[in-house]
Amino acid sequence: MKKRVAIFASGSGSNAQKLMEHFKNSPEVEIALVLTNNPDAYVLQRADNFEIPSHIFDKNEFYKTDHIVELLKNLDIDLIVLAGFLWLIPKSLIHEYPGRIVNIHPAILPKFGGKGMYGDHVHLAVMDAKEPEGGITIHYVNENYDEGEYIYQAKYRIDKDDNLEMIKFKGQQLEHLHYPRVVESILKKIRK
Repeated sequence: MKKRVAIFASGSGSNAQKLMEHFKNSPEVEIALVLTNNPDAYVLQRADNFEIPSHIFDKNEFYKTDHIVELLKNLDIDLIVLAGFLWLIPKSLIHEYPGRIVNIHPAILPKFGGKGMYGDHVHLAVMDAKEPEGGITIHYVNENYDEGEYIYQAKYRIDKDDNLEMIKFKGQQLEHLHYPRVVESILKKIRK
């Protein structure tokens, strides 16, 4: 039986796309569902292009009902992958999927993490701090933003003339290279 993955995303979904591409012909893994809190998120188009079902939800459904947990259980989801998803994961979901929710963060945690630290906010903070390097952290998700156990970190050099776009590009290259591979290694450890 294939292991089944649900991807949560809030925006464009470039990491979601890399995961969809990586597992497209996999005999062992299926991206079973894409979920978003943003009805205008481009990730919905990406899911449609791969013929992957999607589900749009609001704060009430996510935080005040068990509908998302039930949906994931009914689809026999083995792993939840956050790919640019901006909301804090509710305790009910963490309780149902302990050690089976992963996130990617565009910095070397514990620096530049926490509430409000996502996307350009992170890159600008790294630039303002005049850091010599940036990076990514893939980690398990717990009840707090960016505080779960680290799984993998990778770094890139920041040159003194790098602008925001260059730093974003370098970080995204690392994300696209490593996230699918790390997700695959996590899935190999999950028993069906």
